[in-house]
Amino acid sequence: MASSELTSSQPTRPPRPNLAFRRLRGGRSPAEFAAAVRRAAREIGERVSCDARYVGRVEAGEIRCPNYAYERVFLHMFPGRTLTDLGFAPRSSVRGRRAHAAEDAPPVHLTGGGRGPDETEGAYEPYETPHPQDPEMYDDDEESDVLRRAFMTGGATVAAASLGPIGLAFDAAAAGRPVRRPGASDAYALEEAVRRIRLLDDRHGADGLYRRASQPLRAAYALLDAGATRQTTAERLHSGAGELAISVGWLAHDSGRFDDARSHYAEALATARMTGDDALEAHAFCNTAFLARDAGRPREAVRAAQAAQRVGRSLGSPRLMSLLALREAGGWAGLADRTACEQSLARAQALYERGPSEADPEWMSFYGEAELEGLEAQCWSTLGDWSRASRHARRAAQLQDPHFTRNIALYTAELADDLARGGRPDEAAAAGMRVLDLLDQVQSSRIQTMLAGTARVLLPHRRASGVSAFLERHASSPRPT
Repeated sequence: MASSELTSSQPTRPPRPNLAFRRLRGGRSPAEFAAAVRRAAREIGERVSCDARYVGRVEAGEIRCPNYAYERVFLHMFPGRTLTDLGFAPRSSVRGRRAHAAEDAPPVHLTGGGRGPDETEGAYEPYETPHPQDPEMYDDDEESDVLRRAFMTGGATVAAASLGPIGLAFDAAAAGRPVRRPGASDAYALEEAVRRIRLLDDRHGADGLYRRASQPLRAAYALLDAGATRQTTAERLHSGAGELAISVGWLAHDSGRFDDARSHYAEALATARMTGDDALEAHAFCNTAFLARDAGRPREAVRAAQAAQRVGRSLGSPRLMSLLALREAGGWAGLADRTACEQSLARAQALYERGPSEADPEWMSFYGEAELEGLEAQCWSTLGDWSRASRHARRAAQLQDPHFTRNIALYTAELADDLARGGRPDEAAAAGMRVLDLLDQVQSSRIQTMLAGTARVLLPHRRASGVSAFLERHASSPRPT
């Protein structure tokens, strides 16, 4: 029986599903439709960070009217239609006390660098209009604004070849203050922080993000300690804090801080177990398996991947199970068990071919055919089959959506290393040059380490075409700090 502290005497009107928008999506998955939205935005010079969760929230009726940047993109995608035709409420009909100010003036709690480096001004103004009956969405408490700033002022400034500071700072002025009980707006801000971190990591890699992203994580657990008054809000906060812990753990993982990553993943796993959140638990085990593989603990990688599959079966997502099978394959490759690895790879491919589903987790928006190919390349590379590894790595780089700049660099670095170890130094050097070109935009210790390994393999082949130029450029390129 739920505690009385987690219930509300204030009933809320459930949102009305946006069936018109759902029809427009057609047979595409939410992630595929979100990718189409991002492409349409680029066509008209807008930059939005649409993902599967945003699409789901629109279709569920949680977003009654989009912000102006999304409005321009949607009207470009569906010419001749109005917002009403797309299933949204007229802007004038949904403006509340907070919403009115947010839509008619610059957002007051987005400060310096509140949008991503390529994102349109206004793309991160509040794009949901809450229902007037929801009192928690209209709380004017000062601490609430401080906590929202801690999550919502995300963003990075790309200056020259590196990421500038990210405004994910926890306001020091609030450090010693007691926190009021959080509401729906805080849960929303926490979910947006997770999206922001994932978006920036996709574009730029982890090195410039990790230290700053740990501050909102502390704020998230401060919200949990304060305790929400509603069961639904409490569940969202726990899920959001767990997902944020995984995101911060991944930033630590990708920047070579394995002990920190292990701690963050364990924190997420504990949160999942405490609340019975199977989706969060599967995600935490998935990342733990990947970390164990990279840290040289392949048997642990296999066990964690199998645990993720046990809990993940109930979620009804073949694509999730496909990714988890790939995590297991990586562990078997590390154990040099080629037969078990091939069996896991075959299972991953068969599950992937079942297609996307409504049950696919939002965090899996990165998992498409390119990632499938890239992870298989890593398995063959670990097994020493350089020819097969390079074939899959090349295909991964070719298939990757341009939005995922970091992954393009990663797959190309994998290709360079496989070609170098497979006795094709000239092709390896050309691929290595392409990675160096991308390092103006991406900061990832993982990619830097891979490229350094490739350079060592190519040292005896200086006279091969292009190798000397690659080695000289690599030696002069900046190293991560």
